[in-house]
Amino acid sequence: MNDNRRDFIKKAGMASAFSLLPASGIFANGIRRNEKKGIPIPTKAQQMWQDLEIGVIFCLDLGVLAGDYSPNNYSKKVFDPQSYNPSKLDTDQWVRAAKAAGAKYAIFTGTHFNGFMQWQSDLYPYGLKQSPWRDGKGDIFGDFVASCRKEDIEPGIFISTCRNFYHGVLENYVDWGSGKGTEKQRIFNRMAEKMTEEICSKYGELVQIWYDSGVKLPHEGGPDVLPIFEKYQPNSIFYNASRRSDYRWVGNEDGYARYPCWATMPAADNESHTGDSWKPLLETGDPNGEIWSPAMVDVPLRGSNGIHNWFWNPDQEHGVHSTKKLVEMYYNSVGRNSNFVMGAVITPEGLVPDLDMDRFKEFGDEIERRFSDPLATSSDSGKRLEMNALGKQKVNQVVLMEDISKGERVRQFRVEGKTDKGWKVLAEGSCIGHKYIARFDEMEVSSIKLEVMESIANPIIREFAMYHYCGIK
Repeated sequence: MNDNRRDFIKKAGMASAFSLLPASGIFANGIRRNEKKGIPIPTKAQQMWQDLEIGVIFCLDLGVLAGDYSPNNYSKKVFDPQSYNPSKLDTDQWVRAAKAAGAKYAIFTGTHFNGFMQWQSDLYPYGLKQSPWRDGKGDIFGDFVASCRKEDIEPGIFISTCRNFYHGVLENYVDWGSGKGTEKQRIFNRMAEKMTEEICSKYGELVQIWYDSGVKLPHEGGPDVLPIFEKYQPNSIFYNASRRSDYRWVGNEDGYARYPCWATMPAADNESHTGDSWKPLLETGDPNGEIWSPAMVDVPLRGSNGIHNWFWNPDQEHGVHSTKKLVEMYYNSVGRNSNFVMGAVITPEGLVPDLDMDRFKEFGDEIERRFSDPLATSSDSGKRLEMNALGKQKVNQVVLMEDISKGERVRQFRVEGKTDKGWKVLAEGSCIGHKYIARFDEMEVSSIKLEVMESIANPIIREFAMYHYCGIK
């Protein structure tokens, strides 16, 4: 995170709408290794999540409907639930936006800072049951899950126990952060556990549960949510707590990962990475890390021209990122071994705005145009992989993927193309992981080869593909 971003955060009076990690750690609950090679490997759920590659998070809360447009919904007010009445709300329309963007999963902000529950719950009298919308019988998360399943999109949820302004919870504790260890905190912890149980048990299998800024665990004075999650959602992704985080935030909300960006991180008990010393590793990972914790790159769609807002505000259409910029973010996230999550605002009427819908489609169409028709593909194990181009072909990008079920093995590689003047280097790098996309000046080749100069075990290449594209239409 750069100094300008830190200054912005301080001035806004908040850490981040979504992404900051608990200071106590970011690491997964256990160490999984390839039995023969001793290399860290992902769980099946982590591997599935990385294959999804693109997600959209849909952001709606009571403050927007009550006409409070505080930056990123950071208002400590308690609003009248009667204000919650989105007259045109259509979760099918939301999910069509995700589908158009090429997303394979979608997340909904079930509760945000305000604490308003957007599903049917009797935990406390501040939710859809107290609103006039659908006579108090509506369940937006239930509708959202059903819409996702119609479109073959994996559904997930974002909830906040770190902040709940209805209960005066700030930075995980009641009494605006000062109530750790009190009876009042104990009561809130039980509510947070019940909230987790409702979400995890009522809506079928979810792709993930995302705790805003992390959830404190019992040894930190917080709720005991991990056993509940693991009971009801054993095949899901958990984000995040000090004793489990199935992925890591990349360290910015600007739509990019640095390169290299490894999917492994040091174990939480590694003395060389205690306190805040792990924070620089958010951007790059650690090739020698013991824990599988791939990076997630998130960015609000309305994050341009001085705007950085996850929630709807009036007159911010000029903040919608251009298609060209979003495509660049794709290369710098998915193309750098990370997942890419875009934030979608929902209007007070309950819809994704038309301009935002169009931009999602333009982005999805452009990614499809660039990557739907490879000139040639191959896969194999070993340190050298060559494929013919079926005659001379113009090429300007290659996609590399390792079989991450066996771990990240490649440490240094080179891609070359055979021209009329011999072999020419097209790309060089270190990390491949789930996916690496290399772009280069257009070159006409008759064949192309991948050479791995350094690896920690025999490389297993899931995909080696070459492409040619023209600029954005």
